Amino acid sequence: MASRADQLASNLSLAKFSQATDLKKRLWFTLGALIVFRFLSFVPLPGVDPTALSQLYSQTNGGILDIFNTFSGGSLSRMSLIALGVMPYITASIVVQLAASLSPQLAAIKKEGESGRKKLNQYTRYGTVGLTAVQGYFIAVGLEGFGAQQGLQAVVDPGLLFRLTAVVSLIGGTMFLMWLGEQITSRGIGNGTSLIIMAGIVAQLPVTLSNLFKSGSEGSISGLLIFVIVAALAGLVLLICFMERAQRRVLIQYPKRQTRQGLMQADRSHLPLKVNTAGVIPPIFASSLLLMPLTISQFAGNTVAGESRLGDFVLTLNQYLAHGTPLYMALYGLGIVFFCFFYTAVVFNPEETADNLKRNGGFIPGIRPGKNTENYLDYVLTRITVIGAAYLAFICLVPEFAIARAGIPFYLGGTSLLIVVNVTVDTVTQIQSHLLAHQYGDLIKKAKLKGRLR
Repeated sequence: MASRADQLASNLSLAKFSQATDLKKRLWFTLGALIVFRFLSFVPLPGVDPTALSQLYSQTNGGILDIFNTFSGGSLSRMSLIALGVMPYITASIVVQLAASLSPQLAAIKKEGESGRKKLNQYTRYGTVGLTAVQGYFIAVGLEGFGAQQGLQAVVDPGLLFRLTAVVSLIGGTMFLMWLGEQITSRGIGNGTSLIIMAGIVAQLPVTLSNLFKSGSEGSISGLLIFVIVAALAGLVLLICFMERAQRRVLIQYPKRQTRQGLMQADRSHLPLKVNTAGVIPPIFASSLLLMPLTISQFAGNTVAGESRLGDFVLTLNQYLAHGTPLYMALYGLGIVFFCFFYTAVVFNPEETADNLKRNGGFIPGIRPGKNTENYLDYVLTRITVIGAAYLAFICLVPEFAIARAGIPFYLGGTSLLIVVNVTVDTVTQIQSHLLAHQYGDLIKKAKLKGRLR
């Protein structure tokens, strides 16, 4: 039977939207922040020739650069200030969370509450600066040699000054995006970092669809294949929506409690365990770890002719790790599965949950409180995580495999689709929560008015 909160949520009306002033302010702030993000993606790095870079990119498209460019919202093809996006921040945050689960000192800081969270966030920012500096330096070096074989030069004045300027600019762009995401989270709607990633993907969607339909009009792709692609995308969206709401509900029972009115009945509730507890973090982190070295490798591959051992190694690496190759797909799938289990272990601690249940008098029927409850929760979570990891691998790998084998110029892969659907569902859920809170406020006001009239 649905609770009163569920019944009230099902009766939400969009007419209440105009009355929710705080929600409108949050939505306008989020929209303004995303517009600023899109403007920044068109500001090139100092010392880069945009015309030559555009010509060089058009000559080398169709590989890993196109996929990373779609993931970064077109910032890579323009080599803007935010070409690295928020990937260094995501990588640093995962590394800090991993260190907090392995290091006793960081684990103690994590248990300090709000102050501990602020310290870990500061460590994450330091890690973001370090990662951005390293990645920015390699990209600057790759840009200096990019297009040497074509007789074009993407950098106006190569040298140490350009490398230093590029690294500082990329650090500033990434840190600004990190700050912008935090502002969206606190003053807007939804998770700021996820919304920034989704905005970049959605911005490339018109270009991706136009390339697909252009190939159909030119006859390189049949109309039936385009219809199959659109139908498959619709099916994947439905599958993602279903799996993201799938839960394994563990029954929790509380003992009878004595009150003034007498003995109360035993309470029952459920501990919801999501099938995909890790969310979109595994494909994002697997992509950031795999695409960034490949991008640097492809930049370096344009500067060598294969006449040395290093040149042969770089060219061989680009050949075996090209998009759609078995090694690329295997590494991508293994990365998704690994980070699915890892991040699930980070966000859900069975020992802490078992201790909280024991402290509050709750227990799982048939399972002793304490260590047995912890083992049972770990057992259930491991089993459903296997399903979640298989689902994520299927969503991310099957579209990539189909695109690579069929030669379709359509770079909205399963990872991008998963991020867009997840972030959209999460944002809509938060909007409904604000509308529900506003509707509850109206009901409380009406109840107070009736009480005064009496």
